[in-house]
Amino acid sequence: MEKSKYSKKYFNSRRAELDIAYNSFKADWQELADFFLPRSVRFLVRNTNKQPAKNKKIKDSTPLLAVRNFSSGMMSGATSPATNWFKVRVRNYGQEGSFEVKNWCNKVENTFRDIFNSSNLYRILPSVYKQIGVFGISVLALMQDESSILHCRLLPIGSYRISKNQKGEVDTICRVYMETAGNLYEQFGEENVSKAVLNAIHSNRYEDLFEVVHFVEPNKDYKPDAVWSEDKEYISVYYECESGEEKFLSKKGFDKFPYAVFEAEVNGEDVYPSDCPGVNALPDVKQLMSMVVDEGKAVKKMISPTYKGPASLKNKKMIDAPAAFIEEDENGRGLSPIYEVNPRVLEVDSIIEKLKESIKEIFYNDLFAMILNTAERSRTATEVNELKEEKMVLLSPLLQQIHNGLNQIMDWVFSECVRLNILPEPPVEIMGSNMDIEFVSTLAQAQKAVKISAMERFTTFTVNLAQNLDPSLKMKLNANKIIDDYADYANISPEQIVPTAQVEKMKQSEEEKENRKQAFDQVKESSEIIKNIAGTDSYGSELMSKLGLI
Repeated sequence: MEKSKYSKKYFNSRRAELDIAYNSFKADWQELADFFLPRSVRFLVRNTNKQPAKNKKIKDSTPLLAVRNFSSGMMSGATSPATNWFKVRVRNYGQEGSFEVKNWCNKVENTFRDIFNSSNLYRILPSVYKQIGVFGISVLALMQDESSILHCRLLPIGSYRISKNQKGEVDTICRVYMETAGNLYEQFGEENVSKAVLNAIHSNRYEDLFEVVHFVEPNKDYKPDAVWSEDKEYISVYYECESGEEKFLSKKGFDKFPYAVFEAEVNGEDVYPSDCPGVNALPDVKQLMSMVVDEGKAVKKMISPTYKGPASLKNKKMIDAPAAFIEEDENGRGLSPIYEVNPRVLEVDSIIEKLKESIKEIFYNDLFAMILNTAERSRTATEVNELKEEKMVLLSPLLQQIHNGLNQIMDWVFSECVRLNILPEPPVEIMGSNMDIEFVSTLAQAQKAVKISAMERFTTFTVNLAQNLDPSLKMKLNANKIIDDYADYANISPEQIVPTAQVEKMKQSEEEKENRKQAFDQVKESSEIIKNIAGTDSYGSELMSKLGLI
């Protein structure tokens, strides 16, 4: 494809194509937003900096709290900045690898953590989890930053369209947003912005907003050994929507896709996810809101009923006071409530509570609060661990989906580290190998608890069998391998583990020391015998001296 075909007309045509799939999901996202996250969507780009319309569908805060707890639980359980939630490994390189390799991986991990701590990633991730929980998708823009290497921007739901390649991976994003004249002028320069932006700048209207499109897709002019940015694997263009000018604000390229896309379950060849906690909880939320309104009406009729009475009392004033009364008419009739049947509010309240618990359970709130909920004196630690393993089975699919998004961030950061040459020189034995990321967060570790428990049970079983039947059975255990694997599963730093090769040297040194001690004891015993026979130890001393033992 010729470069001249990359025009505003081409990208506007591509945007129209992406709108087809986008519009089929738009109504569902709007409904989910109305009940869970009313301020997190932007289907009209010009709603920037405008107060959203007052939401009248949320009558109970349970769905809002369920989403908040889901986000907090995922943040603390999967990507807490206070814990080491990931480890760097070398693909196809055994876990028993050399200490130098493990030490290099540990240094890379520390570099990544420094980058994440200095960037805004940890401030953005809670909102990412809210979006993936409610809508099943969340997109992070990954941008270069001179001070922190990485800077992230969360895209509002409804402000972007996506497309996927034949592998089902997102490789195209069209983002539509509003930007101020001042920011456009500073980011793209005077020679690239439109005349309308320049007029705003010259008139000191720096906060005037302009509609901008950012389009990223695989570059049809890609050259593997490209020097120029425009020839890289992904083409990236910015342009103003309403400008009659054909020029782009920017036309560049990327070696790595500059977005991280978090997706929940996708149905077949669909572009957008169709299954997530928000979708599953929506029926219960709708029923909850309806029943909360009905319960409120029932209670109101009980405490403030509508009265009926004779027409002669129409203009009488009823005072809300304990001693207030209204005289009866001439026939002895007074006021009485219209509704004589007492509504069964307790039964309604019981159903409402069940709906609330169901919503919280769909958002895994029970899992994140499990330690508190199961910390009863009547439950043993084993029972708590079994419950924990059962819950983790339910969370595993969603956790894996989140790990896929985090992997995209890791790949992008690694590419930036290579470009900036800030990583330590890798050992010779792993030159040319690929790097892998293993997630070892609290939630990921809980999934590995099954492996650790099995290892502990097997080791205990073997040792007990050796003690009771045959001591040689202990030789069936490879202790060094067991310790190394246990440390990997439990996320123990390699700096706290002595390398196996060094342990073998220490064992050999101890054996040699023990052999010398035994030889010394034998010589000493011989000298005592000579002393007892000859009455002197001169011969024994001379022998020990020749052996170098004294």
